[in-house]
Amino acid sequence: MKENPAPPEPPPPNPAASSYPAASSASPQSSASPPPSPPVVPREVLRSAIELYLDVHAHPELSGAERGTADRLAARLEASGCAVTRRIGGGHGLVGVLRNGPGPTVMLRTELDALPVTERTGLAYASTVPGVMHACGHDLHLAAVAGAVAELSRTRSEWSGTVLVVGQPAEETLTGAREMLADGLYERFGTPDVVLAQHTSPAPAGTLAHAADFRTPLTAASAAVDVTLHGRGGHAGTPHLTIDPVLAAAAVVMRLQSVVSRETAPAEQAVLSVGMLRAGERGNVIPETAELALCLRALSEPVLDRMTAAARRIIAAECAASGCQKGPDFTVTARSPALLTDAAATASVRRAHEALFGPERVADCGPLTATEDFSWFGAPGVATVYWLLGVTGVRQWRAARDGGPRVPPNHAPEFAPDVRTALPAGIAAMASAARHVLAAEGGTP
Repeated sequence: MKENPAPPEPPPPNPAASSYPAASSASPQSSASPPPSPPVVPREVLRSAIELYLDVHAHPELSGAERGTADRLAARLEASGCAVTRRIGGGHGLVGVLRNGPGPTVMLRTELDALPVTERTGLAYASTVPGVMHACGHDLHLAAVAGAVAELSRTRSEWSGTVLVVGQPAEETLTGAREMLADGLYERFGTPDVVLAQHTSPAPAGTLAHAADFRTPLTAASAAVDVTLHGRGGHAGTPHLTIDPVLAAAAVVMRLQSVVSRETAPAEQAVLSVGMLRAGERGNVIPETAELALCLRALSEPVLDRMTAAARRIIAAECAASGCQKGPDFTVTARSPALLTDAAATASVRRAHEALFGPERVADCGPLTATEDFSWFGAPGVATVYWLLGVTGVRQWRAARDGGPRVPPNHAPEFAPDVRTALPAGIAAMASAARHVLAAEGGTP
């Protein structure tokens, strides 16, 4: 997503180091390269996309509850001439179809859901929903896709074929893509030749990053696990009469760190995080149960399998060590494979992006320990192309470079894309990629 030309500015470090889940660890470095100079997006297209972005950002909805967000996207797609079908996958998934004669089919995918994060950006258009925020850029993805479809509709003489637009719910829970596919997404609307998606990254706005090595995944495989430990509640003053699940949970959290540090080869990229630990209501009551939510990530399925098995073993052992009278509940709630983008299609789309943005603004990226359920859309004969979209404004990037506050990463309460620069770039990146596919013979760009 992009905006108007900025004054000369040090370029970004390699966005591979500034991947969307870990960009705050990257330190801006100076260089003599020119600043981002975004492609031009027609004013009427950009204005409508910005209005949509501001509306969606101010009214975020959690996974599975994206009705209003779906309504807003559907209205914009219909205004661009798409035939829209709702409730694909049993939730709020939608598909827009824009036909323009014979030719290949390209699918543009965007997500609808927000996160349970309390916004601390101070923006005038900040979330109006307590405890819910678009902290991962899905609102920007959505507005960019809507803008790209509007631009493709406006320039029908330049391409031929079919555009499928998928508004996917429940990406953050890694369930939405599979549910839409299980509901006959491709059978009902046609199997695309190429599927496109982009994701915000705290790299400088006006830059893109594509997979650098197609032998390794761009994003990691992931498993989400819910755990319940069963103790015996009682009075905090008589802990010897209880079985304390809080203590067991604390031991579990500490011991789980060994899954990566001692049971996974140092050469493997793997992450195990405990994102939620909840137990009890009052300090003077030892609770009956403790609940944990785990996120496991690795670049290969065998490593992820081993990590999941190790976590299960450790949790069961700690419960036994604590004397729990009942074994733990261990439930894998979602799983998503690693993303291997299509080498030929990605290389071709990258060339289109380099022609539009300039090669100095399109970098190499990956592999990342970020995870996505976008990989499910890949299938035999379906090429996937996925790139990162920088969203950090010039001033914020300069301040970080000069030793000021680090750029907030995705999922942080302060995450705030520079919409004036990032959104035009996102529209241009998606529209140019789609047009490139649609102008290719047989859908092979």
